[in-house]
Amino acid sequence: MSDMNTQSAIAVDNVSKVYRLYDKPTDRLKEALGLTKKKKYHEHFALSGVSFDVRQGECVGIIGTNGSGKSTILKIITGVLNPTSGEVRVTGRISALLELGAGFNMEYSGLENIYLNGTMNGFSEEEIDRRLPDILDFADIGDYVHQPVKTYSSGMFVRLAFSVAINIDPEILIVDEALSVGDVFFQAKCYHKFEEFKRMGKTIMIVSHDLSSIAKYCDRVVLLNQGIKLGEGLPKDMIDDFKRVLVGQYELPESKSEQSLLNDAEVQEAVQAKAAAQKKARTDSTVNGLSMNTLEYGTREAAIEEIYIEDDRGTRTNSIIKGMEFTIHMKVTFHSDLPAPIFAFSIKTAKGTEITGTNTMFEKAFLEPVKAGDRKEIAFTQKMSLQGGEYLISFGVTGYEGNDFKVYHRLYDALDVTVVSDKNTVGYYDMDSRVTVRNC
Repeated sequence: MSDMNTQSAIAVDNVSKVYRLYDKPTDRLKEALGLTKKKKYHEHFALSGVSFDVRQGECVGIIGTNGSGKSTILKIITGVLNPTSGEVRVTGRISALLELGAGFNMEYSGLENIYLNGTMNGFSEEEIDRRLPDILDFADIGDYVHQPVKTYSSGMFVRLAFSVAINIDPEILIVDEALSVGDVFFQAKCYHKFEEFKRMGKTIMIVSHDLSSIAKYCDRVVLLNQGIKLGEGLPKDMIDDFKRVLVGQYELPESKSEQSLLNDAEVQEAVQAKAAAQKKARTDSTVNGLSMNTLEYGTREAAIEEIYIEDDRGTRTNSIIKGMEFTIHMKVTFHSDLPAPIFAFSIKTAKGTEITGTNTMFEKAFLEPVKAGDRKEIAFTQKMSLQGGEYLISFGVTGYEGNDFKVYHRLYDALDVTVVSDKNTVGYYDMDSRVTVRNC
């Protein structure tokens, strides 16, 4: 028998979903009645030849912009939608929390909906009876469980829906952005449950715009854009690529038509080649402080040419003692006239969770135009409050031209910094608390 982590829980094989879009409702009617031979619709590809595997015991995230096909692929996996082409194979009992209202009768009480959902998932009334205390305890909505669901707030609804989903003993849990309506305490309880599920070897798929949660909880991430899979891999790498998509620095392959995205194997190969090319954009240089894993992109109307860290004595170093002041430096050369460039840095963990950062716009430190040929040195000085450990620093020069956000040059994970500490508290940074104890 193979190791559990090598067994496939979900296999998505070349899945596409095509919708017919009509300009007028009458066009749909005419076509349905056979009153026209002319094609009255155009095809929209919600998904185009998407393939990936989710192994048992993995927590896999799906990220992408709105309209990228994230929810569509989850609905196909759970059987809510059928694919136009391709195949999905699922091994194990799925519990899905796709959207508010899915699987619930709004006229029934919360209690009646618990039994309804349990029955739909193949449980007997006696089995639901045994699980009921756990469901009610996790949902924590009190006597509202006896009221019609249509009277619930969105927060109460998601508490009950999530509680039902996780207490029917699923082998695969699928959650689509539903937790965003819960309060912070409920979200913490849900993520604690995710960690418990992972320890039990259960499979989890999450769609979320909360990139910090994706980085923290997911073993692997699939990046979708406009129905095409741009890549899959470690959360940190995929989140970096997603940010490039957001600023238009990650183009889709050119194609003659949307139809070719579905059937032309060369286009799919181009997508994979594009993803591979982006990875190869990492430089192999440590010149002027750039690390070997620097990923860079941008219009290059501005260029970050040197970056380094100084300690409180003005010594260049990559090790900073916790509690001491330090300065992050970046030197930038401009190749175009720019209205008001913004200089930024951010710090994240080795897993890719962004912890902190700032820019000159936030700090109101520099809001001036620059000319081609100008050079600027920017210095950010602050106290090191992070816990002891290894961190990565990213840099950027961006700006607004009218209402358009522009990335002139961005360096991901360009510097590593080690925080030296003889006292680590809980979390990412030290509150530097003053403690007093007295008799009372």
